[in-house]
Amino acid sequence: VVRLFTPDAHLTWLLVSLDPADDDTAYGLIDLGLGMPELGTVKLSDLASIVGPRKQPVMRDRYFQAARPLSEYVRLAQENGGIVD
Repeated sequence: VVRLFTPDAHLTWLLVSLDPADDDTAYGLIDLGLGMPELGTVKLSDLASIVGPRKQPVMRDRYFQAARPLSEYVRLAQENGGIVD
């Protein structure tokens, strides 16, 4: 599991797989900060163009280590309205 986030906004992705057909489509838990996290796909090339209000890009959390399976992150995120680390 890889955690991507925007340091100056409330956007977070927990990505678990990459489509080998294009190496650009990732699957995981997506939290756009709207209180409705969901499983889905995202293009890594699209993430590269996202910046927060202070112009900070999407970053990988190099210190994140998954402590539970994705299904548990999904359950907790849906209960709490966002990804809980």
